[in-house]
Amino acid sequence: MILVLEPNTDPQGSDYRILIGQLGRLPGISHRVHREVGTEVTLTEIYLIGNTGALTVEQMQVLPCVQKVVRVSEAYRVLGRHKQGDDRPSSFEYNGVRFGQDSLQVFAGLCAVDSPESVEAMMKALQAHGQVCTRMGAYKPRTSPYAFQGYGAKCLPYVFELAGKYGIRVIAMEITHESHVDEIREALRTTGHPTGVMLQIGTRNTQNFELLKLVGRQQELPVLIKRGFGITLDESLNAAEYLATEGNRKVVFCLRGMKTNMGDPHRNFVDFAHVPVVKRLTRMPVCIDPSHSVGTRAAAPDGLLDIFHVVAQGIVAGANMVLVDFHPDPAKALVDGPQALLLSELPHFLDDVALARETYLKRTELALRRKAAA
Repeated sequence: MILVLEPNTDPQGSDYRILIGQLGRLPGISHRVHREVGTEVTLTEIYLIGNTGALTVEQMQVLPCVQKVVRVSEAYRVLGRHKQGDDRPSSFEYNGVRFGQDSLQVFAGLCAVDSPESVEAMMKALQAHGQVCTRMGAYKPRTSPYAFQGYGAKCLPYVFELAGKYGIRVIAMEITHESHVDEIREALRTTGHPTGVMLQIGTRNTQNFELLKLVGRQQELPVLIKRGFGITLDESLNAAEYLATEGNRKVVFCLRGMKTNMGDPHRNFVDFAHVPVVKRLTRMPVCIDPSHSVGTRAAAPDGLLDIFHVVAQGIVAGANMVLVDFHPDPAKALVDGPQALLLSELPHFLDDVALARETYLKRTELALRRKAAA
């Protein structure tokens, strides 16, 4: 059961202390408090943990400070979309960029940072086309121990400084170890916080539970968590729940394809049909990663790249974020060059994304009209 308190409830106030005292006397039930501190409003939720079946919504609704009571009905207790009275927001804002189940952000960028020149060319192109988000890989987990592992902390200062120069507000950046969080924070501090970072949990670490707990405990940086490439959707959503139970609710869930030969000749079996499923089961915005799903620059007879086609499929299904590889010179890319799009293809890609988004919005409008007429 979740108690949603009145906005700006004072944790030092007498009513709040009375509430906590009453909750402490409930037999066999513990509670956990979570606060989201915004620029103007602080939101507080209290999670009751234990056998809450005997507690009624009406009984809890009259407690001091309580605005709303939500009875948990799904496995994803924190991030889940519950049935009774759960109209809690499905969005968050970070560094001036809004992420929600009703918005769309494009993160085009380098799968792996290879030089300041490549970073600057990418960010300059993004600025020229009105984009404020990108992806930049500093830490790269690889199947082979001999493959390029990324430049790590060495490249962070110039990546962040160039982001500030070109107005990039959020960088999606994968981490593979707890030390990487500290390195990113330190680089942001020493460069004067010219941009923001969304920590990325890659598919290989989706069930690295200790890393999930650590990343979840920090609430400064939002998190993009990718679906595990060989596990069920339920298992991956529970991985996201690990982040949230530790305190970080600013979580985006990313579909990136499933590892199976049934997806051949694509690199992975594209799973973007699960976009509406994740939005139905949880309140998380949903990202799609077409580059790692498709893995090639193959084109259909209509002249469109497969990557363009699957992006359109995901967006028409309601995706809220696109994570896609570009490179100034894919032949020289140190990681995943064969799947990277060209900078010259960026305007076409963004126009195609806008067209697919327009189609999605028209589809939802049509559904609302039909519902109203029923």
